[in-house]
Amino acid sequence: MLMTLRATCIAAATAIVPAVAEAELGPLVEPSDLRAAMTMTEPTVLDIRSAETYREGHVPGALNAPYGLFRGPSDNPGQLVSEGHMTEVLRGLGIKTDTPVVVVHQGTDQTDFGAAARVYWTLKTSGVSPLAILNGGMNGWTEAGQEIATGPAPEITPSEITVSYSDQWLATREDVKAIVDGEENAQLVDARPEAFWKGQTKHGAAAQPGTLPQSRYFTHDRWFGGDEPARIKPELIRQLAAENGFGPDDSLVSFCNTGHWAATNWFALSEVAGIEDVRLYPESVVGWSNAGYEMANVPGLFENLYNKIFGRY
Repeated sequence: MLMTLRATCIAAATAIVPAVAEAELGPLVEPSDLRAAMTMTEPTVLDIRSAETYREGHVPGALNAPYGLFRGPSDNPGQLVSEGHMTEVLRGLGIKTDTPVVVVHQGTDQTDFGAAARVYWTLKTSGVSPLAILNGGMNGWTEAGQEIATGPAPEITPSEITVSYSDQWLATREDVKAIVDGEENAQLVDARPEAFWKGQTKHGAAAQPGTLPQSRYFTHDRWFGGDEPARIKPELIRQLAAENGFGPDDSLVSFCNTGHWAATNWFALSEVAGIEDVRLYPESVVGWSNAGYEMANVPGLFENLYNKIFGRY
């Protein structure tokens, strides 16, 4: 729950908005519920858009932490940043391990949601909780008629958090190799579109096209439905998880090109569908292929030449 109330304010808050005191805000929070929570518990609202976009309009009181702070270098953007770097970032934002945090993205489309999911995963892996993502992002907040603030971020009192990553939701390159080698039992789930999985196209930073051996694909955009492409649909997630054989006792590792789309699959299966053993492989295919490990669905010589000639990669 993002609404753990201090004993001194329970009676007053309940008298004003009694229904809100019982509302659960995580892992997804609707604009109206976030607005109500902000009047009572003051969760940290973390806007991960660019500084310029943030200044043009944001949730009142939100802090700005652009997505790039949570990403690796250009040659391996999905790489998990160092614990020292994340410690510095979270201290500068005044975040402690018990700070309730709501992540806000733009809310443009399914790919945009992946940024929020990746930040959520990084914060959870860093030991921060409770957490939520604003469903629909800033666009959803605006469409709901909620108040918007402009200008620079408020002053922040730094925290003294020290980040130590948990391995509960993290799959390392060594973990994935153990799965590929049959030393560990888990299912590798590729969040990319089918063309990536088949090796018909690739990310520009990947050494070669293809996918991880023994993987299946389940594209990241299927959780949203067709009518509202920027909003996660919890009921659809639970339905699709059951229909596609993702069960509560499964061990799953989500990956993509750079751990962005894969974060959406991780969020849907772990946080919404409630499957306990779901991990994210952050560096994904770019890190794996550049390290020279075995790939599946790699096109042959002539198909590879054809793909290059016709601009598939």
